[in-house]
Amino acid sequence: MKRAFLLLLTAIISSTITFSQLRVAVVVGGQQSSVIETNNVPGWDTLKDNFSGRTGLHAGFVADLPFSPTSKLYFQPGVIFYMKGRKFSQQFDPSSSTVISVKSTQFINYIDIPLNLLLKVGKKGKFIIGGGPYAGFFYNGKETAQTVGQTGILQDDKNDDLPVGSNPGQYAVFNYGVNGLIGFESGRIFLTANYSRGLNDFYKAKDYTGTFKHQVIGATLGIFLGKPAELEKKVKDKDKDGIPDENDNCPDDAGTSATNGCPDKDSDGVADKDDKCPDLPGQVKNNGCPDKDNDSVPDQDDKCPDVPGTAKYNGCPVPDSDKDGVNDEVDKCPTVTGSTRYNGCPVPDTDNDGVNDEEDKCPSVKGTKENNGCPPEEVKKEIIEQVNYAAKLIQFQSAKAILLPQSFRVLDEVVEILKENPGLKLLIEGHTSADGSLAFNMKLSEDRAEGVKKYLLSKGITESRLTTKGYGPTQPLNRGKTIAERSQNRRVELKLSN
Repeated sequence: MKRAFLLLLTAIISSTITFSQLRVAVVVGGQQSSVIETNNVPGWDTLKDNFSGRTGLHAGFVADLPFSPTSKLYFQPGVIFYMKGRKFSQQFDPSSSTVISVKSTQFINYIDIPLNLLLKVGKKGKFIIGGGPYAGFFYNGKETAQTVGQTGILQDDKNDDLPVGSNPGQYAVFNYGVNGLIGFESGRIFLTANYSRGLNDFYKAKDYTGTFKHQVIGATLGIFLGKPAELEKKVKDKDKDGIPDENDNCPDDAGTSATNGCPDKDSDGVADKDDKCPDLPGQVKNNGCPDKDNDSVPDQDDKCPDVPGTAKYNGCPVPDSDKDGVNDEVDKCPTVTGSTRYNGCPVPDTDNDGVNDEEDKCPSVKGTKENNGCPPEEVKKEIIEQVNYAAKLIQFQSAKAILLPQSFRVLDEVVEILKENPGLKLLIEGHTSADGSLAFNMKLSEDRAEGVKKYLLSKGITESRLTTKGYGPTQPLNRGKTIAERSQNRRVELKLSN
């Protein structure tokens, strides 16, 4: 790869002898690279948040060749060294794991050969925009991995000689993609913002199936080496407006570059010959006519010229018949006042008890307004509190439905309450966090609820008084973003009723 880089660099510099209009620039810049990965790894939607980009540099040479002495289009190939890759970092809860953190890097360096087509607009200071394909060649790279435990560093690996090839665990020699740039050029200096995206996989994982593509966002400073020889060309311009007659749509009347050399009295970018409102500054999309509210309906056709609307309603906003802030086109209840959250319909009342679901603490059971939508409380508050407290202390073996011994004492307290109150029934609900598959968690929650039921049956509680239900991760107490939150979501709830 290093030999190829030198050969390409020599070829670009040598070509300046052949093309008198060709300039060569030294470029250098910084970028943030990342890896766009998709795979079949369980829990990837959560795990991928632990990856971050690599901040690096790029440097090399680009050639700059116009298609003609007066052309605004340029061909700009280059040979550029790029630092790409990503980083990984994950922290663990010391109270539940002997591992404190895992960190790793996947740094890969390439020699990229962009083949860009650029448009340059302006005279002294030029606006430039362009893009094109690129080919990348593996140069070198490094992988590191460090595991830190409560007793110190448990493992510290480093690989400076990355394998290349098409087998699992190897990096592709050739990488290709597309890139774009936008920026400004003044004299011998130019500054651009750059974006590139790989189109093929640069890596093949060992233990799973996935896709790996580079993405780079950065900025580049370029300095041209020397000044190209200017080719003389006589340009005809009869109306002296600075636009050559061959490009001037109105060669006998002075105009502007915005209108291809044609007059534009109101300076709105629409030539007078095409302007339906030549004396009023307007918009190109409206054939030169003004549009005060920018709703794409010209003022002369707009029945609501000061309020943005739509062409369908002659420039007026979409009506809102029930005045609930949701226009009729998206309002599912256009004649009844509702809310945006429910697409213009009123807040639902699932159990038809006169308390809407947002205020109803028992939305699926009829209740009273005085009790926030719930049925009147019949079970003594102190008994409910005792059972709720006991439920919080019920524990199982990790990822299993086997009760831990310390749970027996609290369940014995529940047994005593049920024996002292023979009219009470108990609903046992199992809940899990979102870790793992939905099917596994639904089964685990049901099994745990059944495990509590079996213990209560073994203590003499009649089966007709006990009901179980497994909800899996469908009723979390929180978002489950942290280990502590996920632990709270893994629970058993005990609900008494008469």
